[in-house]
Amino acid sequence: MSVKTRLERLRNILSSKNVDAILISDEKSIFYFTEFFGGFKLLVPLKEAPILFVYSVNYEAAKEFAKNVRIELIKAGEEPSAKLLEEIARCNIKSLGFDKMNIPEYLKLNEKLKNVSLKPLENAVWSLRKIKDKHEIELMKKAAEITSRGMKKAAEIIEAGLKEYEVAAEVEYEMRKLGSNGVAFDTIVCSGSSSAFPHGGWGNLEIKRGDFVVVDVGAKYRGYCADLTRTFIIGKPTERQTRIYKAVVEAQKNAINRIKHGVKASEVDAVARDHIAKMGYGEYFVHGLGHGVGLDVHEPPRLAMSSKDILSSGNIVTVEPGIYIPGYGGVRIEDTVLVRDKDAVKLTEAPIPRY
Repeated sequence: MSVKTRLERLRNILSSKNVDAILISDEKSIFYFTEFFGGFKLLVPLKEAPILFVYSVNYEAAKEFAKNVRIELIKAGEEPSAKLLEEIARCNIKSLGFDKMNIPEYLKLNEKLKNVSLKPLENAVWSLRKIKDKHEIELMKKAAEITSRGMKKAAEIIEAGLKEYEVAAEVEYEMRKLGSNGVAFDTIVCSGSSSAFPHGGWGNLEIKRGDFVVVDVGAKYRGYCADLTRTFIIGKPTERQTRIYKAVVEAQKNAINRIKHGVKASEVDAVARDHIAKMGYGEYFVHGLGHGVGLDVHEPPRLAMSSKDILSSGNIVTVEPGIYIPGYGGVRIEDTVLVRDKDAVKLTEAPIPRY
């Protein structure tokens, strides 16, 4: 889908909401509609060309790369809101939607725009962003491929005696060599009892024999993210470790098999959660099953007990059940998954170790 088509769809939503324009502040959403990172604000009126506001440091780059917009320079020392207010008045905007805005900014605009109503429309943007088009899917497949090869490096080098941060460094270096333009989030490598912390600790422990080691990595490729977790057991696993590990692997497999267009996200969560509970570890699955992935590593839809989302073909989500036993250790298995009409397919392809 072209940027022009995305803007057309956004305008259709604005028209249906009886809104004259939308002000977009989220940098990833600005990129989504312009293919340019570095904009300050994007104003999309119903009947005029979108206006991208940029500071001088990004002005020349915006002229080179931003698509289907008029670029408005905010000069050094110039009040950013002055340009914005000027354009809102010029376009005769009486109702202005916005994706997100902090309280001081909202109060300031509300005071200055006395004859303009402000309306939150973040869901309008997400209704477009959470359905990936063919181009986005190809970029995310590449991000997933790089991430999978980063995990392969982790599997090759991980052993007792290494520090957690040494594993993280090797993984990130491998992904960079393969074309990643950064990490989607801080790489997690947590071992021993700290593997029971879903988001890890400080990452400076020495890996020991008998440890669970949770490795959670994600590459970015041209702005798009992937997310992948594998858990390794250093040395011969105990019977308890094997039981916990297999419970998580089966929970993930069952959940992915349930995913397709039209299924409630909460139902997919329940499939994994029910299996882990049946195995006796229900109280140790302490987070939702997954989340959407795209330009942000955490975005709609949510796979969780309380989620109201219904999955659609073109959603890309994580499926990441886990068991975390305080003082003992934890296991998480996660893949980035594309929702299709009748099934789902994993984009991340790192092998799941067998124990």
